[in-house]
Amino acid sequence: MSGRVRMALCAWAATLAAACSLLPLVDPATWILQAAFLLAVQSGVGAAARRVPLARPLTVAAQAVVGLLLLTLVFTRQQALGGLIPGPQAFQHFAELLRQGGDDIARYAIPAPLESDGIRLMLVGGVLVIGLLVDTLAVTFRSAAPAGLPLLALYSVAAGLSEGGADWLWFLVAAAGYLTLLLAEGRDRLSQWGRVFGGVPRTPGGNQGGAVAPVRTGRRIGAFALGVALVVPLALPAMDGGLLDGAKTGVGSGDGGGGTISAVNPLVSLRDSLNVDEDRQVLSVRTDTGDLSDLYLRIVSLDDFDGTTWKPSKRRITAVPEGTLPTPTGLGPDIKRTEIRTSISAADWYAQDWLPMPYPPSGVRVPGNWRYEPVGMTLVGDHGQNTRGLTYQVRSLHVQPTGDQLAAAPQPAAALTREYTELPDSLPEVVSRTAREVTAGAANPYEQAVRLQEYFAITGGFEYDTQVDVGSGSDGIARFLKDKQGFCVHFSFAMAAMARSLDIPARVAVGFAPGSPQADGSVAVGLRDAHAWPEVYFEGVGWTRFEPTPTRGSTPSYTLSDTPGSTVPDPALPSRNAQPEPSAAPSTSESCTAQDKKLDACGTESAAAVPVTGGDGPTWYTALAWALGGLALLLIPLAPMLWRLRTRAVRLGAHGRTEADAVPHTLAVWQELTDTAWDFGIPPEESRTPRRSAARIVRLGRLDPTAAAAVHRVADAVEQVLYAPRPRPTAGLTEDVHRASAGLRATAGRGARLRALFAPRSSVRAAWAVSARWAALKRRAAAVRPTLRKASGQQG
Repeated sequence: MSGRVRMALCAWAATLAAACSLLPLVDPATWILQAAFLLAVQSGVGAAARRVPLARPLTVAAQAVVGLLLLTLVFTRQQALGGLIPGPQAFQHFAELLRQGGDDIARYAIPAPLESDGIRLMLVGGVLVIGLLVDTLAVTFRSAAPAGLPLLALYSVAAGLSEGGADWLWFLVAAAGYLTLLLAEGRDRLSQWGRVFGGVPRTPGGNQGGAVAPVRTGRRIGAFALGVALVVPLALPAMDGGLLDGAKTGVGSGDGGGGTISAVNPLVSLRDSLNVDEDRQVLSVRTDTGDLSDLYLRIVSLDDFDGTTWKPSKRRITAVPEGTLPTPTGLGPDIKRTEIRTSISAADWYAQDWLPMPYPPSGVRVPGNWRYEPVGMTLVGDHGQNTRGLTYQVRSLHVQPTGDQLAAAPQPAAALTREYTELPDSLPEVVSRTAREVTAGAANPYEQAVRLQEYFAITGGFEYDTQVDVGSGSDGIARFLKDKQGFCVHFSFAMAAMARSLDIPARVAVGFAPGSPQADGSVAVGLRDAHAWPEVYFEGVGWTRFEPTPTRGSTPSYTLSDTPGSTVPDPALPSRNAQPEPSAAPSTSESCTAQDKKLDACGTESAAAVPVTGGDGPTWYTALAWALGGLALLLIPLAPMLWRLRTRAVRLGAHGRTEADAVPHTLAVWQELTDTAWDFGIPPEESRTPRRSAARIVRLGRLDPTAAAAVHRVADAVEQVLYAPRPRPTAGLTEDVHRASAGLRATAGRGARLRALFAPRSSVRAAWAVSARWAALKRRAAAVRPTLRKASGQQG
């Protein structure tokens, strides 16, 4: 097998090894087989083109064309000419698939379903592109080291998205593929460079034992690289989020079909909605219930609290069940309930990914592409589906427990309690301390929840203020408890966290408070009705709404039954911030022209019913950690260049002027000259004399007379210090090296110049230096060991 074919096989294997790190992101993982076959065909075309041989650019172009034809055959065969040649319709379909894939990436959480052709095109096409880059660098241009950059990019995408515990395993697989590529190149090239690769003496007595096998050097380099790559990530800050939202900002994992889905984090603009100058109508609601005070329209529940904010957990989603939805978790048969029917029409400017519905829904009729999340009983738009201009019907249960039933509720299941009482260690102790003080003497979780509600709504002295920053960080709730000013986000977040500190399962719901009745019998829900409230779980009843925010929404009647004399506001009062008449004004985002945007004449666009997460911003040490991590990631690929710049500065820098300094300075200058030639593709041959080496550099580097004379002067100075009885310093050697470097640079192509700068071949000396020091350390240890054994064996 020829060296080029062996290198092509190694490049194919290295690309597939790096692509394996993407396997946990998509389910099932059968796409890797298709990618492996297509990549093999593309690599085979490259091997055949090099065999002809074609010029390097033509080889790369042939592989790119074949890769495009393969993707056309697999993904756009019906739109292509003859099923293979891509035309305008094929490219339009490619664009549509990529757009669809972008939507799916933004929505689906790990593992995303492979049924999406857009995601499959991105995976297979991405592997082909990376494979082409690796093959071009490592095989066509015979430079395997820079081929690690596209492999690193492929692995980094997977590492930034994956949340599994086996990330290190995929790194080892990718790193093994890269090291195999390096060793394959070393077998064909490095061993031909003579004893420059010999390193330290290998035979007893210090005699050079010939060229060292590159496998041994590669093994040491590989071990060092693996160690650094495994240790360095531990010092870098974790990266949450990502294209597939694998950092638990989506709708979480669970059983069931249909994959997982991750909608945009809903905590983005509730305060903006509450502070709009014009309370625009969002929804028009018609219902057959006579009690509008409990007509909350719930969008999503937030049950994952990380100390900074509440967000939806990532959960499995399914197709929307036909007919009646399952009974909500925890709702027993003894609890009074009535089914109500509600028709909801969304404004043509209101584009919400989640479907606002009364909770708990028992049936939904909605047009479009929607998926069902069973745990939260929510519907999420699929493939770009949203509520813009949508009209839909919801059947829901009006659950009416009594205070006695809630007080007598048994302990929930241990698994549920564990999940919904989890709190981060960073939560300030004042939160749990205040919760215990407020609920002191309460007989059961129900009384504790009622006292928390009354503490915020009545007795605690809190004020409702929408101008207060939402804030972030572990001290956000503590600051709210101290300042006692905020709006629904503060009240709901604080009560849910305090309930959890008392081992009461709690979460936060986001949606709309009851709107304003209209003369035509409908209910108008406006931007200022956007709201957040806590939900507490009681076994036998299920998730139960509480209302701690003063002057907002309505207080549940079941929180008043066992608290005579309570001064909680009238539960029949609807939200007091809704406008009486619907607004016919167009959306700011739609009516604002490009010229208006340039003049900053557009109003603030408010997505509805979602609270903000911004506020305090990241702490200084978090920003510093990110900065250092980014700097480290930037310096890793630039390390060879930086090492060469430093080495060149030391070799050509200041030195002594005495005869004793002549030898080390001249030899350092000569090594810098030969290493510079090596960087431009002229490997050193230490078996040659300085004069013959200089002639070889001049010939292969095609140097002009000025640069050639400079090389010969440096060679003459080397021979003088090596063979003269009394070596003398030679002036101007540094300038001669600069002249020779300029000559080499002038005759090299652009690619060679860039490679000499960013991936200099002579930087391998750094690895040799490490290898030599390690070998010396082992020799010293071996020399000490017999002495210790001899001393221990002596008798007194």
